Amino acid sequence: MLHRNNVLITDEQGIIKDIVKVIDAGDEVKQFKGMLTPGFINCHCHLELSHMKGVIPNRTGLVDFLLQVVQQRSANEATIYTAMRNAEQEMYNGGIVAVGDISNTAHSIAVKQKSKIRWHNFIEVLGFTETNAEERFSFYKNIYDQFLQLRTENYKPQTSLVPHAPYTVSGKMFQLINDDAAGKVISIHNQESAAEDELYKSKSGDFLRLLDFLKIDTSFFQASGKTSLQTYLPLLDNADNILLVHNTFTEQQDIDFCKQQSAKNAQQIFFCICANANLYIEGCMPPFDLFRKNNCNIVLGTDSYSSNWSLSILDEMRRIQQESAFSIPTAEILKWATINGAKALKMDDDLGSFEKGKQPGVVLIDELANQYISVRSKATRII
Repeated sequence: MLHRNNVLITDEQGIIKDIVKVIDAGDEVKQFKGMLTPGFINCHCHLELSHMKGVIPNRTGLVDFLLQVVQQRSANEATIYTAMRNAEQEMYNGGIVAVGDISNTAHSIAVKQKSKIRWHNFIEVLGFTETNAEERFSFYKNIYDQFLQLRTENYKPQTSLVPHAPYTVSGKMFQLINDDAAGKVISIHNQESAAEDELYKSKSGDFLRLLDFLKIDTSFFQASGKTSLQTYLPLLDNADNILLVHNTFTEQQDIDFCKQQSAKNAQQIFFCICANANLYIEGCMPPFDLFRKNNCNIVLGTDSYSSNWSLSILDEMRRIQQESAFSIPTAEILKWATINGAKALKMDDDLGSFEKGKQPGVVLIDELANQYISVRSKATRII
């Protein structure tokens, strides 16, 4: 954020030319009441599910939520496009400058090509059985290729093939994804439900109901006796950055394991918190204090309109402060929402902080209460 008594100087495109003291800034300095911050980075979203706003009731639990997404996500292309366009505009107006977006289809390309937001497209791969792994991977590789082929002068997104979650990706599929992951950012839904660890520790729990509904033969699957994170993370050793998303049931042993793998593989591991989505689906929060105590790289995401009331990073920050009884300073959470997110998506050369030569966007947060985000605070894009 911009410190008091400093003046930010930009050109018309928002490129930062300098940061100077007020006494050195000259005349015609525009002043704002509130806090000026770089544009926000939304590290986890599903833009193509925007048409599902309000469709799924909250607090169903993850398995029932996923079952309803599978059964209700279909809609005509015009409806999907309009909802995505409106969601993109909402994020832009709310100060979001970059999004790590999950894509299962090519539906979002048309919106992203016209967007002023920067995108990292995570083409999400699903395939829990070993027998047709190559065929399934080829299907998603075709979607990946569509994102690359439709680049324009203004639309040059980063794109990578990523696993959906450990309970929907086989060992063979992890191998295929990892073979393609060198130098890239990988995202995966992690420990969003206690049932995920149950599946890997003892081949039990509610995810067996999900796999049965999807008519997936689980006879080949053997429990590892370890948490899901400790089982699959070594299978992603080629990636540069790994975004672990949700982490609602992540524990100290998992964080310790992440640190070991990060050091071993020269990787950066980021823990993405989607606070409102966690409340919407499971009715519980990730362990903020545990991540903070361990100096984890924390970033923020909104998830989708199928699992959230808004696509606002300010709403995520506000929720985190409320749930932590206002024990986390705004300046710390802003780091999660800006520079940490930019580093996670490998966009920190241009976004995430006020530095000469960068073009990070400028956002005003108003109506602060003792430097905390209040119920009346809004985020307004200045540049």
